[in-house]
Order: sequence, then C-alpha cells, then structure tokens
Amino acid sequence: MIDTLKIYNELKMAMDPIAAEKIADAIGLVYEELRHSVTKAEFNELRDVVAELAAAQKRTEERLEQLAQAQKHTEERVEQLAQAQNRTEQRLEQLAEAQKRTEERLEQLAEAQKRTEERLEQLAEAQKHTEERLEQLAQAQRHTEERVNELTQSLTRLTNKVEDLVGEMKVFKKELGGLAHTVGYRLEDEAMKALPGLLRKDHAIEIQGPLVRDYFEIGPNRYVELNIWGWGTLKGKRVAILGEAKSQLKKGDVDGLLQTIKTLEPFINHDIIPILVTYQTSPKVREYVKAKGIHLYFSYQL
Repeated sequence: MIDTLKIYNELKMAMDPIAAEKIADAIGLVYEELRHSVTKAEFNELRDVVAELAAAQKRTEERLEQLAQAQKHTEERVEQLAQAQNRTEQRLEQLAEAQKRTEERLEQLAEAQKRTEERLEQLAEAQKHTEERLEQLAQAQRHTEERVNELTQSLTRLTNKVEDLVGEMKVFKKELGGLAHTVGYRLEDEAMKALPGLLRKDHAIEIQGPLVRDYFEIGPNRYVELNIWGWGTLKGKRVAILGEAKSQLKKGDVDGLLQTIKTLEPFINHDIIPILVTYQTSPKVREYVKAKGIHLYFSYQL
C-alpha cells in the first residue's frame, strides 16, 4: 500500500501545503485504482514509473532548493543594489544641492564680473580724464618753466643790481666807518682835554701826565685797545683812569668797558676809575651806568 502521508510531507517541503495535499491524494487514488485494475507486472511497471517520478521529484526539489538559494542570493544582491541605489540617490541629491550652490555662486560671480566690468569702464573714463589733466598740467608746467626762465632772468638782473648796490654800500659803510671813527676820535680828543679839569672839580682826582689813546700789553702779542687811558691820584693814592667815548652810548658799550676793566685788573694792581663819554644815551642806560659806579659825561659838558 502506498504511503500518501509520507508523499504529502515530502511535497509540502517543496511547494504549497494545499497543493501538496491534493497531489498526495491524487497519487493515492491513482494507486488504488491501479491496484484493482492492473496486473502485477503492470503494477511493478507502474511502481517503477512512480519511483522514477519520485526520483524526478527529488531532483526537482533539489533544483528548487538551488533556485531558492539563487533567489536568496539574488534578493541579497537586489538588496545590496537597492542600498547602493539609495546611496546613489543620496549622492545625486548632494550633487544636485552642490550644483545648485555652484549655479548660485556662478550667478554671484557673474554679477561680480558685471560690476568689475562697470568699474573698469569707470577706471577707463577716469584714466582718460587723468591723461587729459596730465596734458593740461604739462601745458601749465611749460608755461611755468617759461615764466621761471623770465623770472630767473629778471632775478639775475636784480642780483646784478643788488651786487652793485652792495658794492656801493660797502664803500658807503667804509666811508661811514671812517666818519664814525673820525667822530669817535674827535669826541675822545675833546674828552681827554676836558676830563682832567672835570675830574678834579667833580671827584677831586688829579691827573698825572696827559690822557692818551693806547694799547695795554697783557701777554706776548696780546694787547687791549684803550680809548682813554692815564694815571692820577685820589686822596694821595695812585689810580688808573680808563674810559671810552661813544657817539650814542648803549648798554653793550657799558658791559664792554666793564669787561675791559675785569681783563686789566690783574695787571694794573691799582684802583681803576671808569669813565664814559657820549653825545647821547637813554635814561635806562644812564641808570645802568650809575648803578655800575661809572662816571658819565656828555659832549656838551666838555
């Protein structure tokens, strides 16, 4: 007797259970019909066919198993491809975003290029104006150089005139200096004649010998010029008379006399009577002369 349960259990492992049940039942019915209708030889032949069918079924099941494994590998590969496709789509999305940003950047660069071209146009206009201005300046420079040349020539002529005037002034100054010396010498001469009497009357100073204009030696080849110089006595003591005559007395002249006295004191070893004679001086200088203890005489007193 054929075991339909065993056939069913083997078939359901390779196909749908309902289909496996129907096939097992069909085989069972065929077997029963054949068992009552066929001879033993026929049955054996049928059994061999069934055995072959079972072997073929087994091979089919093995092939189905192989196909199931291949399907599994295919599904795994499809899953991998699906994941790769997903990654590809994500990458494409990223590339699309990058492309969008690139296009935006290109748009910005296009705007910047446009502004650059506008700026270059402005610079070209400015350069044109600059060149025009430079040409104007060059023209002005040429006019300036021409004017400078004219002024240089005028200045040269003026310089020559000034040099002539300087030469004339030198001559005039020399003549004026000579006149000043003459006036100074004249005042000194009158002072040296009148001072003995004035000093006797005003200060009881007796002049010994004439007052002179001379040089006082203070070392080898070192001399001090003295405008009014001489000796006298005051209360029985020997004194030196040292003075200067200035046509218009100034504070510097007073300081000059004081410096001369300071220089000669180590060589004279006597009291020095300082005297100044002038035509004119200011009240301030008069006060300064008095404060320094110097005897002051005016030309109208001589």
